[in-house]
Amino acid sequence: MAMQRQTNPFDLWRSIVQAGGIQPYINAQLSERGFLVARRETDGMSERELADYKKSLKAEAAERRRLRREAWAAFRAEHIVHLGDGVYWSDEPGPDRWDQPNAEVRAAENELPPLDSPRQLAEALGLTIPQLRWLAFHRDAARRIHYRRFTIPKRDGSERAIWAPMPRLKRAQHWILRNIAEKLPVHGAAHGFLPGRSILSNAAPHCDSKVVVRIDLKDFFPTVTLRRVKGLFRKAGYREHVATLLALICTESPREIVEQDGETYYVALGPRCLPQGAPTSPAITNALCLRLDQRLSGVARSQGWRYTRYADDLTFSRPADSKEAPGIGRLLGTVRRVVGDEGFTIHDKKTAVGHNGGRQRVTGLIVNGDRTPRAPREFRRNLRAAIHNLVTGKESPSAEPPSVLAGRAAFVAMTDPSLGRAMLERLSQAVERSPEA
Repeated sequence: MAMQRQTNPFDLWRSIVQAGGIQPYINAQLSERGFLVARRETDGMSERELADYKKSLKAEAAERRRLRREAWAAFRAEHIVHLGDGVYWSDEPGPDRWDQPNAEVRAAENELPPLDSPRQLAEALGLTIPQLRWLAFHRDAARRIHYRRFTIPKRDGSERAIWAPMPRLKRAQHWILRNIAEKLPVHGAAHGFLPGRSILSNAAPHCDSKVVVRIDLKDFFPTVTLRRVKGLFRKAGYREHVATLLALICTESPREIVEQDGETYYVALGPRCLPQGAPTSPAITNALCLRLDQRLSGVARSQGWRYTRYADDLTFSRPADSKEAPGIGRLLGTVRRVVGDEGFTIHDKKTAVGHNGGRQRVTGLIVNGDRTPRAPREFRRNLRAAIHNLVTGKESPSAEPPSVLAGRAAFVAMTDPSLGRAMLERLSQAVERSPEA
């Protein structure tokens, strides 16, 4: 009697493994189900016997093809198989020469979840292997991707493209952020996107400075490619398979949207890199910049400067009581060399130097003198005027909605709590009195 067919691919794959592989499993199933035909010479067969023999061979071949399709489907349900154009992948387990020594120990020291295989990663993310492959798969020209694109205005009037992940990918990235990326070592000079740190903590070390030098890194997220992200996860203690999948989930190629023959294609313009909009991107850059921050902190100490970094903004300042000449040229030359060594590029047009006789601004806050960092005077003045206009009912073509004004007041409250609270209270009273409230 033929054995009942297994429809569950996971159970089927276990049976294949127990049988010793796909080919032994197929042969065993053909024999058990009565399809396996013993080969024999056909010279002495009658026409009837030859026809029956050929019919049996055709039935065996058809069943073999069906079993092979089932086995392949079961294999794909348990293995990644392929991850797309230009992505190296092998389902063979085991270490390779690029593994960190004592990789599992390193991961445990960072309190990272043990992920020894694609199956473990898929289960941690609440995905099946096919779903994990779908999220990580790369195509140079794709009809669908896991991101939606929109733009936001920059201060210079141009637009910044944001690629926001779709819900399923976003959930996977949030898991990686909480359980892995946020646990990786970060230097004390880093202040962006970290608990307990902010633009205020980034600006505070630079108060009362003789000179402040601000340097911007060009194309910060696009510079961090798949290869660098994968290297970060490998250094953290994950082996080839898991590090590759983690890096693919956290990266995407910059793409151009192309219409052709009525179809929309998302065409890759370069290698996969950190997207501006993925929740994992800031934490990954903070961890990846550990050595950059270590080296620049050392440069700052040796030359008499103070150093902090907020995302792609590097700030150096010379204390007001410093007796030495600032040595700005020397600093910039050394910083340029270190930044280049670490795989980044300085945006020369955004490099700014502020002396104590003029305005010194760090991440949007004024740091002149020995006072704490504060919002710029014209910012506070314009905000007061906007709130006053709202309170008095004075209309203005450039008036901003109360929600925007509340955000600006909260920004003031971060550095000047009493003033910020007073603005928020007055704004709240104005909104309550509004006829639309």
